[in-house]
Order: sequence, then structure tokens, then C-alpha cells
Amino acid sequence: MPDETTPPSLDEILAAMNLDSRGTLADRMGIEFVEASAQRVVATMPVKGNTQPYGLLHGGASCVLAETLGSVGSALHAGRDAMALGIEINATHHRSADAGVVTGVATPVHLGRTLATYEIVITDEHDRRICTARLSCLIKRP
Repeated sequence: MPDETTPPSLDEILAAMNLDSRGTLADRMGIEFVEASAQRVVATMPVKGNTQPYGLLHGGASCVLAETLGSVGSALHAGRDAMALGIEINATHHRSADAGVVTGVATPVHLGRTLATYEIVITDEHDRRICTARLSCLIKRP
């Protein structure tokens, strides 16, 4: 068993992030974190339950996944004593998905003291690009 000075493992951090998401929009959407650092955040989301009336992945669901990933990356960049608040998102929907799981990968475009911007690429199980989004977060420090 690790002592208090042993940093948590990546698996422990991801388990805590998934646990902390319980009862949130990310939880209701079925978003599961796979990897998380300020340089790269990865999560999956099921298509089922996140569709519009035609049975296709809802564009808003892609935006929720993108904002979740970019916000987590921004918060990790900002550190414990700061808040990362989404202030702008845009998304281009390239193709539809009607089943399976989509994966979002967020990587930084800019990591500053007061602003962090991430590009988020969402792909289907065949590695086809479903959506490209960009999120900017204001970093608010005490």
C-alpha cells in the first residue's frame, strides 16, 4: 500500500476522475476517462443514449465530450489553486455515427497563464473523424 508521499498512479488518478464525475453531465453521457494530462486528455462516450431522433450521434453530445476533455486539460494545466472555465467552443461535424463508441482526444493549441485552448478530435471505432472542436478556457486564479 502506498504511503502519503507516494504519488498516485495514472490508474488511480483516472479512477478518481471517473468517480468524481458521478452525477454530472459527463456521467449521464457515459463519458469515461482513459488518459489525462495537460498535454493529452482521452475519453470515450457511447453513441447509444446520445442520439438525436434520427438515431445518429447528437452534435450537442460531441460538444459535451469536447468541452469535458478540453476543460479537464485546462484544469490540469492551471493547477489545483485555479479554475478553468470554458468561454468559447466551436465544432465541425464531419460525419455521423449511429452505433458503438466514439473517442475524443484533446491536445493543447495554447497553454498560457490566463487562457488555455485545446483542439479536440472525436473519432469512431474505425478511426474515422466524426468531429473536430476547439475549446478555449479562461484560467481564473485566486
